[in-house]
Amino acid sequence: MTPVSQALRRYRQTKIVATLGPASSEKKTIRALFDAGADVFRLNFSHGTHEDHRARLALIREIERETGRPIPVLGDLQGPKLRVGTFAKGAIDIHKGQAFRFDLDPAAGDEGRVSLPHPEIFAALQEGSELLCDDGKVRLRVVKCGKDFAETTVLAGQKLSDRKGVNVPDVVLPLSPLTAKDLADLAVALDAGVDWVALSFVQRAEDIAEARALIGNRAAVLAKLEKPAAVKNLLSILELADGIMVARGDLGVEMPPEDVPRIQKYIVREARSAGKPVIVATQMLESMISAPTPTRAEASDVATAVYDGADAIMLSAESASGQYPVEAVEMMSRIASHTQNDLGYHTGLVAQHQPLLNTAADAITAAAKQVAETIGAVAIATYTTTGSTTLRAARERPEIPILCLTSKIETARRLTLSFGVHAVHTSDIHDFSEMVDKATLIASRDGVARQGESIVVTAGVPFGRAGSTNALRIAVVAE
Repeated sequence: MTPVSQALRRYRQTKIVATLGPASSEKKTIRALFDAGADVFRLNFSHGTHEDHRARLALIREIERETGRPIPVLGDLQGPKLRVGTFAKGAIDIHKGQAFRFDLDPAAGDEGRVSLPHPEIFAALQEGSELLCDDGKVRLRVVKCGKDFAETTVLAGQKLSDRKGVNVPDVVLPLSPLTAKDLADLAVALDAGVDWVALSFVQRAEDIAEARALIGNRAAVLAKLEKPAAVKNLLSILELADGIMVARGDLGVEMPPEDVPRIQKYIVREARSAGKPVIVATQMLESMISAPTPTRAEASDVATAVYDGADAIMLSAESASGQYPVEAVEMMSRIASHTQNDLGYHTGLVAQHQPLLNTAADAITAAAKQVAETIGAVAIATYTTTGSTTLRAARERPEIPILCLTSKIETARRLTLSFGVHAVHTSDIHDFSEMVDKATLIASRDGVARQGESIVVTAGVPFGRAGSTNALRIAVVAE
């Protein structure tokens, strides 16, 4: 077992996802991001070439070998992009109350119409539906529609230009979340060895099933919640997805901004209840794209996600293309750490706790947290092959670290995304006594526990059977 530097063991429970891009493509910068506190790296397939992403992933794996720490990689697929066509003059002025037409005619648009080359949108529209263009800067209501056109009235907006995005918030579109580009990107991502695949444009559970059929067990599937339909279908999506991302940028376009904080809390609460990791993303420290410090409102926003009990918080352009990528990670890490030091932090997490399932596994996991609190244990150690034992422990949101031992590097990487988990890839373990011995040894080695301190150990016996957490033991770290 490779010794782990004390500097590389996180002393906060909320994880940080950092997006890589032009500002963070060199090994020196990626390592600096990791040392600053990045736990997971995101490859955004909306930008960059396949060669760019392969090269960045290879550098991450080099750093993983050098540090001895599992580092998960999240491949984020672009999903369908719905856009208007072009205008003869490049842009038009519009005003409230104006009539405007969308159709399938590819001819350049003018002040009265423009091409919308997406028949699936027309197939789903109804009278009264709204269309949002240019991230919601232009809002229009449908007054009449057919299979190849929509007559609308402008509700708000002043200008519309070439190829601006279109959102349709109040209908479920008959679209697969996987475009031809996504299928090509997915093949590259899986071949390169990503650990998580983030699926954009999710509307229903069937979208997750479609992706799962292609991905199999090669990576975990994370559903990005960007549309109101996905929020409405959250519980069925949670049943099939391995994790959830609250993609607040698109949610804030398709839903009233005043609803987004409430929806964020609802998603985090339900994901935790289901025992699935949840990431809160988008515009968290956006001012740090060009400034060395965030606004106070951004710091409060990050802290709110931590208080809510999110497994992870994410940086996008801040670390991918900003001027201060390392500083952004350092700042996010400091905010999370200081928030978790608040005396009311864990009280809030306990108050949000959902009822346990009527299973031995849930009973043992809940008991492990209670025993640890009662005796003053410094960690809860789990042994897992599939990840289920550790995910149950993370669901309880303990105040102490969750030391996860697994013989599968893929499992170690995936679990590193989860709340409070210090994942360790180790050799296979054959019985509970061996597991206890190894857990105390690794706890000491990695700075999780010191000599004479206690840890609580849980596992499923016999080993190797998913979902069978049924054993608990208290162990003391020896010399």
